[in-house]
Amino acid sequence: MIQNNSLPETKTIFGHPAGLYVLFFTELWERFSYYGMRALFTLFLVAKTQGDNPGFGWTNSEAIALYGWYTMLVYLASVPGGWIADNLLGQKKTVLLGGALLCVGHTILAFDTEFSFYLGCFFVILGVGCLKPNISSMVGGLYPAGDERRDLGFYIFYMGINIGGFTAPLLCGWVGETYNWHYGFGLAAIGMLVGQITYMYGQKYLVGVGDFIGKSSHPDNELRNRKLTAIEKDRVKVLLISFLLIIVFWGAFEQAGGLMNLYAKQKTDRMLMGIEIPASWFQSLNSFFIITLAVGVGAFWMRVKLKGKEASSLYKIAIGIIIMGWGFLFMRFAAMDYELFGKSAMYWLVLAYLFHTIGELCASPVSLSFITKLAPVKYAASIMGLYWAATGLGNKLAASIGGFAETAGEKQIFTGIFIFCTVIGVLVLLLLKPLKRLTHGAEDLAQKNKV
Repeated sequence: MIQNNSLPETKTIFGHPAGLYVLFFTELWERFSYYGMRALFTLFLVAKTQGDNPGFGWTNSEAIALYGWYTMLVYLASVPGGWIADNLLGQKKTVLLGGALLCVGHTILAFDTEFSFYLGCFFVILGVGCLKPNISSMVGGLYPAGDERRDLGFYIFYMGINIGGFTAPLLCGWVGETYNWHYGFGLAAIGMLVGQITYMYGQKYLVGVGDFIGKSSHPDNELRNRKLTAIEKDRVKVLLISFLLIIVFWGAFEQAGGLMNLYAKQKTDRMLMGIEIPASWFQSLNSFFIITLAVGVGAFWMRVKLKGKEASSLYKIAIGIIIMGWGFLFMRFAAMDYELFGKSAMYWLVLAYLFHTIGELCASPVSLSFITKLAPVKYAASIMGLYWAATGLGNKLAASIGGFAETAGEKQIFTGIFIFCTVIGVLVLLLLKPLKRLTHGAEDLAQKNKV
C-alpha cells in the first residue's frame, strides 16, 4: 500500500510500534478460536451418532465437502468486509465489529444442537470476513512507506497467528476429542473473547491507524477520489496474478484441515510410548514449526537479499509453492505404508508438515507485506479482502481435491499435488522478470519516496 508518510509519533516496543503488539495479541486469540474449531470440524462431522461423544456420523467426503464450503465462505466474506472498511466504517471499527460477531458465533457453537452448529458457523463466517482483511491492512498502516521494518513487522504478526494456531488444537482438540466436541468449541469462544478485550483495551496505541479515509480530516482523504495512475494499475494487475498463486498454494496446503486430518485419525499409527496421540494434535505441527523456524527462514532471506541475490516477494512465493508441494511426497510414502502394513507411520505426517511449513514461511508472510506495498490506499482493505477471498477459493479447491481421495486413492491425490505445485512454481520463476516490471520498484527501497 503506497501510503502517506505522515504517521503520528507512536510508542515503540523492540523497535516496532506498540500497536503492532495489540494487533499481534488480537490476531493470536482470533486464530486460537478459528484453529480450535478447525481442528475439530471434520472429526466432529464424521464421529458416530451414538456413544459418549457423538457427532453427525457423516462420510469423509461429506465432511470434507462441508469443510471446504465453510473455509471458502470464511475467506470470501473478506471481500464485503474490506468494502465495509473502505466505504463505511474504516478498518479499525470493522475489526471491532468482526470480533463481536466471532464471539457470538463461537459461543453458539458451544451449544449441542444441529441448528446451533450451522448458526454458529454463519456468525464465524461474518466475523472473520470483517476482521481478517482489515487487521492485516492495519499492520501495514503502522509503518510509513518504504519503512524497512514492515516485512519484519509482518513476520512478528505472523508469529501471533501461529502461537494461536499451535495452542488451539492442543487445548480445544484435546477437550473436544476426549470429553465433548462442544466443550472444545466453547473453549474457542473464550479465546475469542480474550482477543476482543485485548483489541478494545489497545485502541490508544492505534491512533491514526485504520481510520475511515472518507473523513475530511484524514490525511489520505484526497487519495480516495483521485483516479488510479498507470503505475498503480500495473501494480493491481500483478496483485491479481499473485492471487492465482495464492489459490494454488492454499488449495494444496489446506489438505491439512480436511484430508490429512482425517488421514491422521483413520490411517495413521498414533501410538507413542503406549499413549495414543489425538489426531487433532497434528494440526499444531504447522504452527510449532513456524514458531521454531520463522526467525531462521526470515534470516536466510535477509542474507540472500544482502548478498544482492534474488529475494523478491514473487520469487519467495514461487519457492514456497515448490517446497510445500514437495511435502506431499512424504504423504505419498505414508499412503504406500498404509497399503503395505494397514497403518502409516507418524513421521511421514511430521515430515510433510515440516515441508509445508517451510513453504508457508517463504510465501505467506511476504504475500501480506507485498499487498500492503502495492495496493492503492483507496482500495487497501478491499484488495486485502480479495487476497483472503483467494485463500478461501484455495480452501474450496483443497476440499474438492481431498474429496476425490475416497475414489481415486490418497496416494494418487498426494502425488498429483506434488507434481502440480512443482510445475506452477517453476513457471512463475520463468516469468519472474516481466512480473517484477509490473511492480515498478515498489519493493525497491531506493524508490520509497518517489510514488
